[in-house]
Amino acid sequence: MNPFDLAGKVALVTGASSGLGAHMARTLARAGAKVAIAARRVDRLEALAAEIAAQDGRALPVALDVTDPHSVARAVEAAETELGALAICVNNAGIARKERIGDLDDPAWRETLATNLDGANLVARAALNAMRKHAHGGSLVNVASILGLRPSPRVPAYSAAKAALVSLTQSLALAEGPNGIRVNAIAPGYVETDLNSAFLRSPTGARMVERVALGRFGRPEDLDGALLLLASDAGRYITGTTLVVDGGHTLSFL
Repeated sequence: MNPFDLAGKVALVTGASSGLGAHMARTLARAGAKVAIAARRVDRLEALAAEIAAQDGRALPVALDVTDPHSVARAVEAAETELGALAICVNNAGIARKERIGDLDDPAWRETLATNLDGANLVARAALNAMRKHAHGGSLVNVASILGLRPSPRVPAYSAAKAALVSLTQSLALAEGPNGIRVNAIAPGYVETDLNSAFLRSPTGARMVERVALGRFGRPEDLDGALLLLASDAGRYITGTTLVVDGGHTLSFL
């Protein structure tokens, strides 16, 4: 028996229209899960659903604004109506602003926290309510960041939100353990996607990569093992943890 097998499980992935969210949806689908892929850009979700279907997977595009409680409730309801009882939720949606604290105005601060923390909380609450209702346990995986584990002057709002998400992960794990629901987080280091490739390949990126123990930035597939461990029965005794996947980058800050 393969403990990483997700056949028959229903998963919801937020922020799935691009980047890590889209990759994580593909990974869960390859492991056998039926995946509700949720984001604001529905046209991209439809293309991803077609790609997953072409590989014999099942994906349901769902319009979602994580800052809107009604949108979150509708997304979870749509996932369960079309695919079945929710068993896995990957809380991935997020934004980052490269502004130092002195240049970060109130609207920018609020927008970052509204998506990365408040939105994650709304999705977590809706997903956990669904899992609790079905009484079959489940797994919530929050996507944090190494920037939530150490300070960064370049993205203070993002760092603050991700640090709070790590703490929220622990609180939810304590609350949901008696219900058989596991709550964990993945804290990626710098993982190259279409959105940050130019920056990571710049002279600044070249200096940064020198601080990574493994000598390179991450690739989306480097997160597959952590994701499948936390989402599947292979991680059935893991809860309340934040799994750092950064190639040893944070070691340079010890």
